[in-house]
Amino acid sequence: MERLFGEITKSRTFVYVQRIVGELHNYRKGLDAHCQTMFDYFCDIYADYLPKGMKEELDKKEGAVEQFEYPFTECNKTNQRIYLFIDEYDHFTNAILSDIESLHRYTDETHGEGYLRAFFNKIKAGTYSSIERCFITGVSPVTMDDLTSGFNIGTNYSLTPEFNEMIGFTEEEVRQMLTYYSTTSPFNHSVDELIEIMKPWYDNYCFAEECYGETTMYNSNMVLYFVKNYIQRGKAPRDMVEDNIRIDYEKLRMLIRKDKEFAHDASIIQTLVSEGYVTGELKKGFPAVNITNPDNFVSLLYYFGMLTISGTYKGKTKLTIPNQVVREQIYTYLLSTYNEAELNFSSYEKNELASALAYDGDWKAYFGYIADCLKRYTSQRDKQKGEFFVHGFTLAMTAQNRFYRPISEQDTQAGYVDIFLCPLLDIYSDMKHSYIVELKYAKYKDPESRVEELRQEAIAQANRYADTDTVKRAVGTTQLHKIVVVYKGMDMPICEEV
Repeated sequence: MERLFGEITKSRTFVYVQRIVGELHNYRKGLDAHCQTMFDYFCDIYADYLPKGMKEELDKKEGAVEQFEYPFTECNKTNQRIYLFIDEYDHFTNAILSDIESLHRYTDETHGEGYLRAFFNKIKAGTYSSIERCFITGVSPVTMDDLTSGFNIGTNYSLTPEFNEMIGFTEEEVRQMLTYYSTTSPFNHSVDELIEIMKPWYDNYCFAEECYGETTMYNSNMVLYFVKNYIQRGKAPRDMVEDNIRIDYEKLRMLIRKDKEFAHDASIIQTLVSEGYVTGELKKGFPAVNITNPDNFVSLLYYFGMLTISGTYKGKTKLTIPNQVVREQIYTYLLSTYNEAELNFSSYEKNELASALAYDGDWKAYFGYIADCLKRYTSQRDKQKGEFFVHGFTLAMTAQNRFYRPISEQDTQAGYVDIFLCPLLDIYSDMKHSYIVELKYAKYKDPESRVEELRQEAIAQANRYADTDTVKRAVGTTQLHKIVVVYKGMDMPICEEV
């Protein structure tokens, strides 16, 4: 914070606007009510530094715009400097993403004589008076241009290398936390063992391209969730994803609907799931009116925490799914779009099949179910076909199996296996079976000889990967099965153990 604000002394006062509140249909009402509360709180906290009777005079003013002008004017008379914090300035973007009609209401509030525009114009005016610093945070890269006439006084730190480690925990910080709690609570695992459990789920965020290959960041909310549950129970939580995080990821549902080509193989989401990465240009900002522009889709996924920077590829920024928490959410919502297309999945049936896969080694029924679901869906969506779709659909289905962490080809250094169902033995210590799944795809028009050729390739690759240290270490006490699956179009002529 000192980089942003310099030395802070008692002669400074702070105003914290927690959220630019209110739905777009009643924005003025919500903003007025919230600011009234925060301004009164400001006057109470800093009563010793402010002119007497300031709160009473402020309460006589009508609305947030008029009220805000009064304190910074009065503070300027006594040479008091104000630090203004505004959190979630872009709260309205959720409404725009979910309902295009909200864009019109947003435009009304931010253009011409719009109320929100008037509020931010007062903020800008205050920066030439008693507002010393203004720190504005949000999730999306929506620019301030919409909110005030020529908001050209700010600096965007979103992609700045110096702030790469500002959000989240480094692994060293996680280790320090675990080491501390190991001295105050009974621990059944070493710090290294807990890091090994947490890392694939919560780590791997990089927020600046220049910092790729250096320190990665852990999701701080998820780390704290894990540590809290471990202290209480002495073991990893059965559900590695906190429920509150799932609410945040509702934004993904909105975003998926903006992926115009979702029903085709060219879909960004489909490509991400199937190939493991996408490339693009990260935008530092764009007006809210362009939030649904397909060119901004990748940037939105990044800013909403769905993607992380993974270097460069052919001169463009390479972006991947950061960890298993995000991967699980993306796959869940991918399947939810299929549900919306009237392809229903029985939760009871899936759970029974998953349990039989993990404890009984019944892999034929499990992969047969996936093939059946895939075929039923594609019969309704003729355009939804191809290798990417088959691989992505299979990954999405296996990701919902609570007994495994599916590791796709893009996550392995060996590059042989399509999916390794890595057993979560730290959570389900009594499970019996683990799986390598080598998945191949032939087109409908390909000859049967091509199917056999792919089968032989899959066998060789599955055997190679089974001998790697990664797999040998991960399978633990489970029996490893090497499964070869070959699709021909949307049919599955081969599903066998080798």
